[in-house]
Amino acid sequence: MTDLPLTEEEKAQIRERLHALEVEHFDLNDVITRLAADPLQDRLQLQRLKKRKLALKDQIQRLRARLIPDIIA
Repeated sequence: MTDLPLTEEEKAQIRERLHALEVEHFDLNDVITRLAADPLQDRLQLQRLKKRKLALKDQIQRLRARLIPDIIA
């Protein structure tokens, strides 16, 4: 990664990707909540969905960090 500031086009692309990831994360959270309420649900599937949700959260945080540069005091 370079220290060059992002262009407006790059920022727009990151925002689009960020929005898509946030929607997927929200939807996945809803699915996990519903599946967790069912005691007969496959626990392995639920565990995989939770791992995917965590991976999405990490990606979202990385993209947000790219949009908001660190301020050096």
